[in-house]
Amino acid sequence: MNRFAVPALVLALSACGENGSGPVAVKWDRDTCDRCGMVLSDRLHAAQVRGGPEGRRARVYKFDDIGGAIAWLDAQPWKDAPATELWVADHRDGHWIDGRRAVYLGGQMTPMDFGYGAQDEPASGGMSYAQALAAILAREARRQSPGADHAH
Repeated sequence: MNRFAVPALVLALSACGENGSGPVAVKWDRDTCDRCGMVLSDRLHAAQVRGGPEGRRARVYKFDDIGGAIAWLDAQPWKDAPATELWVADHRDGHWIDGRRAVYLGGQMTPMDFGYGAQDEPASGGMSYAQALAAILAREARRQSPGADHAH
């Protein structure tokens, strides 16, 4: 390797690290969900949020279900800050995509039973982020209502 390749490689790797932007590497079957504490093992429905309170360094939060990540993010006072990022796994192959630009499809088998998968291409019956957010929050409200099944 030439003398320029090593610094370039270090720079490229650090750009995707905890202090940069974008998703980080997940230690599958070891990292846990920041919402429910379950181990992350579903590579096709996981999500990450990068952000935090103003004035603090951004942190990466990991989730085992896209629906859980979206519901959790909506409760954060910094959810709409320009630096806040949402990354979701593409339900077809697990590559990370921008969660606010993704197309969401219902009817998926997901860890926390929210039932949404994401992809980066339009699809018949697909929903925008705003539509998925509304559906997820409505489902979360039903789960939290008295008499609801609190299995998840």
